[in-house]
Amino acid sequence: MVGGFNTAFSLALYSGCVIALARLLPTRGKPLIADIAFAVSTPIAITVAFLCYKHFVFRTAGNYLREWLRCFAVYSVSFPMGLAIVPTATHFFQRASLTHTYAPYLAGLVNSFCIACYSYFGHKKFSFKR
Repeated sequence: MVGGFNTAFSLALYSGCVIALARLLPTRGKPLIADIAFAVSTPIAITVAFLCYKHFVFRTAGNYLREWLRCFAVYSVSFPMGLAIVPTATHFFQRASLTHTYAPYLAGLVNSFCIACYSYFGHKKFSFKR
């Protein structure tokens, strides 16, 4: 349930950033807006995910700063991957007429799925290792 919440929260935050940036930067392309939205929303989503994992999944006590930094370390490995996946997937989804309008959102969904799979094991083996 925590993974589902974290993914939903991350996607909602990312989508909100895409909408806001599209209004603020209407002349910029969707891949650039998607990348900026990803970079802005990621640190907030990581912090929320950290708190949920800490309190509801791994139930560790104390060590907030050390575990938070470890959590960022796990996600920092996937961050550059996301900076490549998001614009590439946005370009891909823009080519199809059915997905053109929702291209940045679908790219965010693809990226979130990849990160969710990777991050659980990274947190289990490193961030919250006992």
